[in-house]
Amino acid sequence: MRDAMRFDGRVAVVTGAGRGIGRAHALALAARGAKVIVNDLGGSVTGQGASGDPADQVVADIVDAGGKAVASHHDVTDPAAVHSLIDQVVGAFGRLDIVIANAGIFYPTTRRFADTSPETVERMWRSHVGGTYNVLRAAWPQMVAQGYGRLVTTTSQAAIYGQVGAIEYGMAKAGIVGLTLALAQESEAHGIRVNAVAPAGMTRMLDGIEADDSVRQALQQFFRPELVSPTVLWLAHEDCRSNGQVFEAAAGRTARVVAGEPAGVWADTPEALREHAAQAQSTEGLAHFAHGIDWAGWVIGQAMQRVSAGQA
Repeated sequence: MRDAMRFDGRVAVVTGAGRGIGRAHALALAARGAKVIVNDLGGSVTGQGASGDPADQVVADIVDAGGKAVASHHDVTDPAAVHSLIDQVVGAFGRLDIVIANAGIFYPTTRRFADTSPETVERMWRSHVGGTYNVLRAAWPQMVAQGYGRLVTTTSQAAIYGQVGAIEYGMAKAGIVGLTLALAQESEAHGIRVNAVAPAGMTRMLDGIEADDSVRQALQQFFRPELVSPTVLWLAHEDCRSNGQVFEAAAGRTARVVAGEPAGVWADTPEALREHAAQAQSTEGLAHFAHGIDWAGWVIGQAMQRVSAGQA
């Protein structure tokens, strides 16, 4: 086995790190030598009521174990507060190498579409997409200037596959995927890698889940928050070459989530699509694309082949 993946000399900011999955990331980074800024506003799952206690406790745990960490109680939904946080980090440590954008809120999974409102959607969007954008945007100039950085965002299976009772949450987490993929198109030229994780961990966000005791026990056994952190640490390390990719991480398993397209159907009427619906919905022979322009080039190439063959 190669040498252990260490983070000595690296400086990392982990948002939403006071509890659950974020806490596990902060502890794991510190255990491997990183200086960690533990950011957490505190308060309840929905973000109501703030307290610095969770972040302070994680810092105490890290320091007691021989690591280096400081607490941050900045609100990631406030751009000015986040810029202040990044300025303080760079002022104190001279650099910023890693951002794990993990902060967010959640509503109970029993909510249905009729329970949503523009206000609840906006609040969820501001927390997840706005909070992620703010911290990445504030860290970006420093990482560009030093020619190095690792950015890890946090999406969800609710964004990838959908989830009953998670309308606002799934919408917001899907926005994070778009941000991640778009930013990755320009990040590599600056020595910066941007990737996303869709984690699953039995944390306080899932306290209200409707499940019997056996299911809850299985979730607590296999979906332990610390089992997500190996994926995040790999993406945060200088050895990782991945960029613009999304990974599921749960129960000790890591897998890339890909979007692709099969051959599809060429049709100019809805009747033709109805006739060939099975082919239009088929997932056989998926082609994968590095970015939107790559996809457009593929479609144009396919269309030109059809023209040359007299099929269009």
